[in-house]
Amino acid sequence: MLFQGDTLSVSVDDSHIATLVFDAKSGSVNKFDTDTLQELSSALSALLSQEIHGLILKSNKEAFIVGADITQFGDLFAGPEEEIYNNLINVNQTFNQLEDMPFPTVSVIEGLALGGGLEVVLATDFRLLTPDAKVGLPEVKLGIYPGFGGTVRLPRIIGLDNAIEWIATGKEHKAQDALDVGLVAGVTSKDKIDEAARRLISLANANKLSINALRDEKKTPVKVNDFERMMCFTTAKGMVAQQAGPHMPAPITSVKSIEKSCPLNREEALKVEAKYFARLAKTDVSGNLIALFLNEQNLSKRNKSLADSSKAIEHMAVLGAGIMGGGIAYQAASKSKHVIMKDVAQQGLDQGMAEATQLLNKRVSRGRMSAETMATTLTRITPQLDYAHIDKTEIVVEAVVEKLSIKQQVLGEAEDLLTDNAILASNTSTLSITEMAKPLKRPENFCGMHFFNPVHRMPLVEVIRGVKTSESTVAATVKLALDMGKTPIVVNDCPGFYVNRVLFPYLNSFNLLVQEGADFVAVDKVMEKFGWPMGPAYLIDVVGIDTGVHAANVMAEGFADRMDKPEGSAMQALFDANYYGQKNHQGFYRYELDKKGKLKKIFDPSVLDVIKPAVKGQSSLDDESIIDRLMIPMCFEVVRCLEEKIVADPVDADMGLLMGIGFPLFRGGPVRYMQSVGLSALIEKSKAYAHLGKAYEAPNLLVSMVNSNQSFYA
Repeated sequence: MLFQGDTLSVSVDDSHIATLVFDAKSGSVNKFDTDTLQELSSALSALLSQEIHGLILKSNKEAFIVGADITQFGDLFAGPEEEIYNNLINVNQTFNQLEDMPFPTVSVIEGLALGGGLEVVLATDFRLLTPDAKVGLPEVKLGIYPGFGGTVRLPRIIGLDNAIEWIATGKEHKAQDALDVGLVAGVTSKDKIDEAARRLISLANANKLSINALRDEKKTPVKVNDFERMMCFTTAKGMVAQQAGPHMPAPITSVKSIEKSCPLNREEALKVEAKYFARLAKTDVSGNLIALFLNEQNLSKRNKSLADSSKAIEHMAVLGAGIMGGGIAYQAASKSKHVIMKDVAQQGLDQGMAEATQLLNKRVSRGRMSAETMATTLTRITPQLDYAHIDKTEIVVEAVVEKLSIKQQVLGEAEDLLTDNAILASNTSTLSITEMAKPLKRPENFCGMHFFNPVHRMPLVEVIRGVKTSESTVAATVKLALDMGKTPIVVNDCPGFYVNRVLFPYLNSFNLLVQEGADFVAVDKVMEKFGWPMGPAYLIDVVGIDTGVHAANVMAEGFADRMDKPEGSAMQALFDANYYGQKNHQGFYRYELDKKGKLKKIFDPSVLDVIKPAVKGQSSLDDESIIDRLMIPMCFEVVRCLEEKIVADPVDADMGLLMGIGFPLFRGGPVRYMQSVGLSALIEKSKAYAHLGKAYEAPNLLVSMVNSNQSFYA
């Protein structure tokens, strides 16, 4: 063994071919942490002391290298820009050393090679992939971009247009895609890939393949003329800026960095990359997105730990078809679950099956599913008007009309037919799980399983624990949600649970703004500029004004001191006029189908006459005031949910709103947003709105945290 470290080793065989193997002793994957980078430098130096004819890089893990160790980013990015810049230059000296080795180098990639894992193989002469391998540079999703030479080497290997697309989108790419753009020398089966690597080294040593030509291409300016460069970057900057939006600076910064570095040689180009990277690393967006990634890992580990105690559910039933029931059935069937979909009316079953069929057809039309797989998936859904065979199911998810008495009746009927160990779950969005369980014989087997609409798109499922819900019921439901491709958060029971409970203070505040005479179109624009995917008026239309009115009444009953009934509001006026939002094409906005068959919102001035009775004044607020009026009540309710242990911790609080209602990703979640504003500053802001009621009164937990100089996240 020429070199042995904790994360990698180097051996040399009798033919003087060296093999550098990444195999971290701790953890199931290889990552580029500071120790691994130091060991790589030492290993390369050791190779220079021997007679070596070629070097093969490979991994003993299922994945090659999954990227940098993100848990170290906090410390690495804490210093000034100059320090970050110098650190990157030092890392790149190691990668340059690999690229300049006095013998051919080949990377053998199985599994994932992402971020730094792809950047290190770009420094080798040749790259080989197994057919199931995937590669990519996902750094923009963390608010940064490749900093180990990715923006320099990739354009010189696969061309400017391809490199910009790969880097600015952060997408993963399959082996065939990598071959098509010229990133790799070949795609080879696992049992033959080492042999192929040795063949490349042999051909290079016999001067049948020129490694000098390959290296010169990576070390010199990109070979395009001035006109081609101008056209490429003018087009790219426009497209990337439009797709990324104004709040995500990393994609457009990556394009600007490539533009500035492409006329330079390797060393100067790497300096450009490091300079722009250091700027991005110090942004709040990067900090929030990195924290979001770590939160996702935290939640995923906890969910997996909880789910590991339960066996997989294979047979389930959905009570209540329609769009929601059909969406749940589709999601389960597409993940190989067998689903009984029961309704009291054939029309409901037809609607539910139509929803599932439409979603599957879309996947077939986009090439994501074969017609045969679609047919098989549909056969897993059994629509029926009775309870036949429901006794064979392991969980029943109730999704009937949002009325307590009806839900209790349906749940009671189902419970009588189920085995003692079967689980009952309700897809209610606001009604109390504890109250719903009162007539049940086995309340310990009952919980909430709240999907968000549209089910196939929304990643979140709230698993709601009632007072008598057992931990085994919670664990089994969490496992089912994971198996259905969703991310669950476990919450305790209260009106609206977590997501809807904290959403309605936001919507109540919007209703109050409109009542004061605010222009709802202007308010929508302000909140979209803030980062929401849609403003509050548009959101109410999408949710459904009838649903909103019902939920607002439930929330007002549960939290009468700070949440208002919708009576007298613009939302109630629209409901009374049978304006239900997108579902009947008329709400705050009017909806028409565009050329692609999608609903497009249009402002119709006639709606002002409908909401006129609810408007009591003329308001003219600046953007900051509108944001504060809407966000402070939501944030304070989040704190109350933490205070009351409705959600376990700030991680769940942030992840719930990011996945459940599209809280702006770049802000990291409501708790991160509060910390970015400053907890003390938020309380100070709220004092200006004390006259508007208790929704603007700072919760005790927040006050005590400020007084003791605490924060939610370190």
